[in-house]
Amino acid sequence: MAEDVKQPAPQLESEDPAFSWEDVARLVLTSREMDRLEEEELVPAKKVLYQFSARGHDMAQVILGLHLRDGDAACGYYRSRPMLLALGVPLADALGSNMGREGGYSDGKDIGVVFNYPNPGGCHALPMCGGVGAQYTPAAGWAQAITYKASVLGEEDDGAIAVVLGGDASCSTGGFWSALTIATTQQLPMLFFIEDNGYGISVPSTYQTPGQNIAANLASFKGLTIFDGDGTDPEAAAKQIAQSIAHVRARKGPVLCRLTVPRLEGHSAQDTQTYKSEEEIAAEWARDPLPKLKALNNNLDWDMIEASVAQEVDKAREEAEARDVSDPAKVADGVFYEGEHAIVGGQAGLSLEGTHEDPRPEGQRINMVTAIRRVLDQELDANPRMSVFGEDVGPKGGVHAVTLGLQEKFGHDRVFDTSLNEEGIVGRAVGMAMAGLLPVPEIQFRKYAEPATEQINDCGTIRWRTDNRFAAPMVLRIPGGFFKCGDPWHSQTNEVQFVHNPGWKVAVPSNAEDAVGLLRMALRGNDPTIFFEHRAMLDESWARRPWPGEGYVLPFGKAKKTREGDKITIVTWGAMVPRCEEAAKDGEADVIDLRTLMPWDKEAVLESVAKTHRCLIVHEDLRTGGFGAEIAAVVADEAFLDLDAPVERVTMPDIPSPHHPKLLEAAVPSVADIRAKIDEMLEF
Repeated sequence: MAEDVKQPAPQLESEDPAFSWEDVARLVLTSREMDRLEEEELVPAKKVLYQFSARGHDMAQVILGLHLRDGDAACGYYRSRPMLLALGVPLADALGSNMGREGGYSDGKDIGVVFNYPNPGGCHALPMCGGVGAQYTPAAGWAQAITYKASVLGEEDDGAIAVVLGGDASCSTGGFWSALTIATTQQLPMLFFIEDNGYGISVPSTYQTPGQNIAANLASFKGLTIFDGDGTDPEAAAKQIAQSIAHVRARKGPVLCRLTVPRLEGHSAQDTQTYKSEEEIAAEWARDPLPKLKALNNNLDWDMIEASVAQEVDKAREEAEARDVSDPAKVADGVFYEGEHAIVGGQAGLSLEGTHEDPRPEGQRINMVTAIRRVLDQELDANPRMSVFGEDVGPKGGVHAVTLGLQEKFGHDRVFDTSLNEEGIVGRAVGMAMAGLLPVPEIQFRKYAEPATEQINDCGTIRWRTDNRFAAPMVLRIPGGFFKCGDPWHSQTNEVQFVHNPGWKVAVPSNAEDAVGLLRMALRGNDPTIFFEHRAMLDESWARRPWPGEGYVLPFGKAKKTREGDKITIVTWGAMVPRCEEAAKDGEADVIDLRTLMPWDKEAVLESVAKTHRCLIVHEDLRTGGFGAEIAAVVADEAFLDLDAPVERVTMPDIPSPHHPKLLEAAVPSVADIRAKIDEMLEF
């Protein structure tokens, strides 16, 4: 351990390595031969388009991978193939995935280095992300799931851990710091494995980490044990890795294990490293761990191992090249759950058995806050795999009071507050969902979801880009929209951004009854879902409805006609529904509340337009690029001959939400605005 890091190093009971050095040798040579094959043959032949050499990083990663076992999960990055090889990934899959062939990690849908590896009976390699630093918070979520299963579900704690790999440059990202906060404040069984090669592509670590040593900088970070050493020294690296893993398995808290390694090739196959001097490159090659590994194990028949490895890799190459490209006709399959569960993740929601799609009103009218809270309460009570978390959702009950009393009833393990970091909230939920839990995270206001957009996007694509090997269903609750007044920070809607993220379902209920049915359906589904809670409707008297029954569910993609008419179709959702109803009270309009935007009920809209011959779309979001434009395009494409007037929209102008109520009312579609547009269209 480095002298400037004053952390006591746990001692192993035995100094004997928990692996065979011959296995390390074979796997390092396999990694090198695959790198050579790709760089010298497959990249020039354009059979591999993205290639990232692991030379220099390989030995430490292999040793790490050989320590991992059933129950563990590792989340790596684009240079993590040596660890994958140590976990047992088939060589033909590793090569074939890089060539974009069918099978493998993604059936050719994703870059081959963006890997995943479901590994029942061993350590899972969680789906990595293409964005640097995006791997950290899902790993923290897996670690939290380990503690959750022991404390809440009563499962035996067998010492499982979550491992996340990253380079020094990734330690500059918000994801790293968010995961570090989560792991240390919650004392999670998590290992941060930092491979410091001194560069982020061409940018030296002087721009990434002050002092060029993240371990030294974090020496005083509370709740974190740090190990810092040379990743090219076989014995020292093996001891440090073993100590790090033993410390986490013993439940002594999270560990940051930093190993300095050389990056012996460019960032990628296209990188010529002209930003390095010849002296720098020579100094890096002088630190190559392979000669040191050979010197330590000079009793091994290295020539025989190299020849054997070359044969295995060549055979794998033949198998990979014999694979076809997957059927282009199926490229759109698997974005959502299609009846077959993923190998890893999901399946944590209750079944739909005993539910009903017909509302069965009972009791007094309740507001949306009460309706949502009651569903959360019931599903938490019935499903121990479900948890609710976010900023201020605990004792405070949420800034909108939706979760009031839930922590008191279900405890801090199941309803808990988080640090103020939306990437951490959603990224943690991704890891928990892949670990088989049902996370229900909350983002306080729609605008505050922006820091989480990378995790939101990555989560939605998991099932598709892993060819249904992994899935991460969750219900992400997001309040938004105006309430009495507006402002650019708390009153944004912008639902269309979520619709534009493949793999997410999006619900926008306008009233308590729909909120009950959609929320329960989302909690029992198998897809990540945005549940948008409009602030103006949470306690709006119009939105109050009787409780629709204990098992009421509302299928997604099923709109509701709230007014009947035969002269014009008005399509809307959320807080605009009551305004459209008021504007159309003369009885000439079909008012359609979409209720969900992904999927949306195209058939109901087209059926109504075929009857009324006019279509008006009303939404609170901005006009340019709003979801109304999609509806208008579909109506124009598929119902053009039915139309007696152009498709029209009433929306907010392309401005942020203004604060003063008078300014807000001037911007948000009003009853008068909607009525004026109806009259104009009827006169066309």
